[in-house]
Amino acid sequence: MNAVGRSARIRVLVAEHAARRGAQVGVLDVCTAAVADLPVQGAGVSAMSLSKSSHPLCSTDDVSEQLEELQLTLGEGPCVDAFAQGTAVLTADLLVDDVLGRWPAFAPAAAQAGARAVFAFPLRIGATRPGVLDLYAHQPGGLDPEQLADAKVFADTATLVLLQTPHTGHSTPATLVDGGTLDLYFADLGGYRAEIDQATGMLTEQLGVGIDEAFIRLRAYAYAHGRRLADVSRDVVARTLRFTPDPPPNKGTMHDDI
Repeated sequence: MNAVGRSARIRVLVAEHAARRGAQVGVLDVCTAAVADLPVQGAGVSAMSLSKSSHPLCSTDDVSEQLEELQLTLGEGPCVDAFAQGTAVLTADLLVDDVLGRWPAFAPAAAQAGARAVFAFPLRIGATRPGVLDLYAHQPGGLDPEQLADAKVFADTATLVLLQTPHTGHSTPATLVDGGTLDLYFADLGGYRAEIDQATGMLTEQLGVGIDEAFIRLRAYAYAHGRRLADVSRDVVARTLRFTPDPPPNKGTMHDDI
């Protein structure tokens, strides 16, 4: 199938999933369409930025939700690398030695969650990179060339959905127009990110550190306590969880010679 036909087919699939929900097209529809069309069991999209904290936008099941949260909390994994490198990261088996060495925290945790293969595709148009699409499979194995080409189009479609988000606050149902092209709209899911950003800002005051260090401390707490980053952030914002600065190093007591 040529690129134009492939893109048209996938956009129709995405629109059909949105139409079944009776809602505007969103990245969730891209994810559910990808799962229905490809040999994967789940998908998720995370919004990512060089200047702001990353955050999951959607996931199709509990496993994909855990994968997005794990990578955000640990700061490692195919999603993180795909965004940093700007290229797809295709991991046919998470439990081979080189992968375990590359992501020593993420790989075993992801396998324990139920994923053995993960395929991450950066969302990008030119220099704009709003996030990453992650696909996972229960069993190890790769994507064939046709499946890989389809997955890249799903990523491109997710990019268009994100970048064509209207800021009017109005919701528009998904429609098929002009023989199958999409009228793409996507509701703003910035609330999740805003809560993490707010919690990080509060930690800069509580800990007396910069924004990067505060976010590292927030992630470290979530990982150490086995909690979702969003839940920890919510507790910080609600002031039911407060961080305390590290005690100053003990330099001992100086005595003057008499």
